[in-house]
This record gives sequence, structure tokens and C-alpha cells, in this order.
Amino acid sequence: MSSEEKREMEQGETVASGENKSSEFQDKVDAAMEQITVNAPEEKEETPVTPAPPRKRKSARPRPITYVPLEEGEMEVPPIPEPKKKHKVLKSTGIVLAILAVAAGCTYAGICYYYSDKFFEGTVINGIDCSGMTAYEAEQAIAEKVEDYSIQVMARNQEPESISGDAINYKYLPDGQVLEYLKQQKIYEWPLGYFEQRNYTAEENITYDKEKLQNEIKQLSCAKAENQVEPENAYVTFNDTQFEIVPETQGSKLNLKQAYRILEKAVSNSRKDINFAKFEKAYVQAEVTKDNKDLQATVNAYNNFTKASITYTFGEETVTLDGSTIKDWLQFDEKGQLVQDDASFEQHIRDYVAQLAATYDTVGTDREFYTTSGRVVYVYGSAYGWQIDQDAETAQLTQEIQSGAQVTREPVYSMTANARGVNDIGSTYIEVDLSAQHMYYYQNGSVIFESDIVSGDMTYSDRQTPPGIFTLYYKKSPDVLRGSKLPNGEYEYEQPVTYWMPFNGGIGFHDAAWQPYFGGTRYYGGGSHGCINLPPSNAAILYNIIDYGVPIVCFY
Repeated sequence: MSSEEKREMEQGETVASGENKSSEFQDKVDAAMEQITVNAPEEKEETPVTPAPPRKRKSARPRPITYVPLEEGEMEVPPIPEPKKKHKVLKSTGIVLAILAVAAGCTYAGICYYYSDKFFEGTVINGIDCSGMTAYEAEQAIAEKVEDYSIQVMARNQEPESISGDAINYKYLPDGQVLEYLKQQKIYEWPLGYFEQRNYTAEENITYDKEKLQNEIKQLSCAKAENQVEPENAYVTFNDTQFEIVPETQGSKLNLKQAYRILEKAVSNSRKDINFAKFEKAYVQAEVTKDNKDLQATVNAYNNFTKASITYTFGEETVTLDGSTIKDWLQFDEKGQLVQDDASFEQHIRDYVAQLAATYDTVGTDREFYTTSGRVVYVYGSAYGWQIDQDAETAQLTQEIQSGAQVTREPVYSMTANARGVNDIGSTYIEVDLSAQHMYYYQNGSVIFESDIVSGDMTYSDRQTPPGIFTLYYKKSPDVLRGSKLPNGEYEYEQPVTYWMPFNGGIGFHDAAWQPYFGGTRYYGGGSHGCINLPPSNAAILYNIIDYGVPIVCFY
């Protein structure tokens, strides 16, 4: 076979193959169209399909048929969308609503933005309608209201006067609270303002010139000297049969310092008026009022004067103080007002007590003393006898007078003696006869102990035993007696003793084993430094029987 024939044969096969494929594809299309026709919702008239004209072949010789397999998915036919109905009316309505919604949203957002720095409608702050105001504008409105200020001042016996805010630079002082209220708003809630009212209260902080306020109060009529009336104290007077209190009277004299404090507080609280008459501290007060405790006590005490009766006993003798005497100690002015002079009244009481002491005290007086030897001597007693404690007695007598007490008693004593009368020594005492160098211990008039002694050395003026009446301080066994301390730190003397019984400073009874003898004239040249030396055995006896309250009478 020639090469040309081979080429023609190959071309024929190719054409045949293409025709076969085209025929197969056409079959598939026809099947799909039939399926669409079956599934279509409405039946339509079939349109005849005109078959494609056969391709012109170069050779009429039949060619072998070649089958080509289909690829996966080649037979799937894409779905044909279902036709939709057109609702022109609904579509138009939707468009309008969408436009309106957008417009409404824009409007709402715009109003939200508007109220982002302004108060909602229906916002009231401190009674001021702040709707649509910024925080600054609201503060300005509050300031305008606050700074329109004046305070009316009233006082005793004076017409009302006013102090204006301008006169004291009265200004509103914002503290940021209004802005805080604005920040608390949720801007998307602005429609609520048309249906409800929101009330806020902000602190109306103010400031003013305190120095100018001080000047203003000084200019008030109630502060001027010619309008000042001093108050009068309550006082006690005697009305026929008893004492009574006349109440105090109010004055109109301002206590300027307190009045300013009251006014300042009122201005700080933005009060519209203040009445000083309602504040006692605003005025100078009476120093003594009818409720004064001392005045009440004075009235009670004075009313008890007629009841008071204090009877003093001095042994067999008595002295009585009663209201008739006490009333003479009081002072009254020409109006019958009691002159309340507590110092003067107390001095009368002291003078009365001093008079009792001068009459009945025996301390510091000389006594006539009968000695065992039969002599009569006069002994000065500076540390023994009766002595009224004048301070304590004055205090007790004052209390009894004021309470109207009726008592019988002895005075309050600081020192007492064994007996009353000229000889207050009594029958129990120790007699030390410095001239006879002998001592006796009397108990209820009987001698229970006696002994020779050695007293202070008479050859030295500073060692002589002083006379007088004394009592025992204490007793101690053993002890060491020491003289004066020397510049070198040592003592003039140091003497151990077994029994020590002091009664006059550093002078006392004690044992003296170093003495060669007792009595006689030993005290001249061989006497003590002032003490009463006793034989050791006698000192032991005296140490055991001596009492603290017994008088010790020393005389020459």
C-alpha cells in the first residue's frame, strides 16, 4: 500500500472517530433534555431539534468505529434554578422600611451624640432644670442661684439687719460632682428623660472672705458699744425669815468672738437667717446663775445658819456657837443683797477657831508643877499639852455651819494632854529633877520606878539638858549613839547602848555602863552630852514600862 493511501486511511479513521464521539455526545445531550422536560414544573411545547449536517468526508469508505469511554461527571447535568415570582409591591415596601430604619438609626445615634456631654431632658439638680445643659452650664446655673445670697441677722433688743453675699465675696465653688452626675448617664437611655424626672443633689460648696465677714459683724448695731447691756449675776438675799436666790438677768452684750463663730457657721451652711438670741454663747453670760452649785450651796448653808449649833467641850467647860453669832459674820449691801465673800466668811470662822485655841490651848505655856521634893516650879511645855488643829477645825466647823449641824464635841486637836485644868500633866508622868539628879515614874499618882541619873554636863553650855515637858518618840534596843559629823566624815563620838528612849530631839534615856556613879554632882564635869544616863539595870526596867503618851517633865 502506498504512503498516500495510508495517510488517507488514517484520516478516515480520525474523522470516523470524531463523528462517533460527536454522535455519542449528542445522545447524552438529548437524554439530559428529556430529563429536564420531565422535571419541569410547567409543560412546554417541545421544539424539534435539527440534527447537525453530516460532516463532509473526504472518503466514502467506511471506517472502523472506535468507542471512547466517558469521564466521571460528564453525564451530570447542572440543576436549572427554579423560576421566582416577582412581588414588586413587597420589594418596594422593604426598600422603604430599610430606608426608614437607616434614617431612624442615624437620628438615634445623632441624639446619643448630642447627649454625650449634656444632661437628659427631665434632669433637675438642686431644684434647677438642667435639661440639655453641659456640666459647666449646670454649674453656672447653680452658681447664679447660690451666689444670690444674703443672711438676715437678729439680736436681742435690735431690729433685724442683713449681710449680702457681695459684701463678703460669697462664691460658689464647684467640686466636680455635677460632672460626675453627667458621667453616670448612659447616652443610649436618653429617651427615658421624656418620661421620667431625675433629681440630683450636689453639694453647694461655697467660699467667702472671712476677714470681710469679721468686719461686717462689727458694723452691726448689736455689736456697737452703745447698744451693749451687761448681764447681772444671780445673788442671795435675806427675805424676812430665810435666804433665797434672785435669778440672774440677761444682758445684750455680745461675746463677739462666739457671735462670729455662730455667724460663720451659718454662712458656711448657706443659712438665710440667724438669731443670736437663740444662742446663749453669743452673749456675755452672767458669771453666777440661779443654778450655780456654789450659790445653791450658799443658800442652803445660810438657811441652815439659824439651825446650826456647835457646842465645844473643854473638860467641864463648854462653849456654844449658833446661828445668831454666825449671821453677824455675813455682809449685805444697801439693797439687802448678800455680799458673797467666801474668803471673808471663812476668815470669820478661822478667827473664831483661833480664839478658842488662844483660850484653851496649853502647848507653849508655863505650868505650875509640884515636885516630889515639895518645891513648886514653873515648867514651859512646847512639846506637850492641848493644841487645836486650827486648819482641820476650821474645815469641820465650816461644813457643820453649812449643813446646820447640831453637835456637841471636842475641837479637832493636833496634840492632847493627859488631863484638863491648870495641871494638864495628870497623875501619870515621869519627873526628872535635874537639880537633884534623880527621876521618878508616877502612875496614877504612885511611884512605880525611880533612879539616880547623870544628865548633861553643866560645864558645857551646849551639853546641858534643857527643861520642859516632852513625850517619848520611840524606843530601840540596841542602838548606837552618834555625835555630830566631822569634816573628815567621822562622828564626834559613837557610843553603843543597849536601851535607847529619845524624847527631845537627840536627847533621851539610855544605859551608861561607863559612868562610875550616878546622882550627886557627877553631871558637873562628868555629865553627858544632854541625855539622861541610867544604870544599865534601871535602864532595862524603864525600857519595859515606859509608855509613849506619858509626859516627861524635866526641870532644875
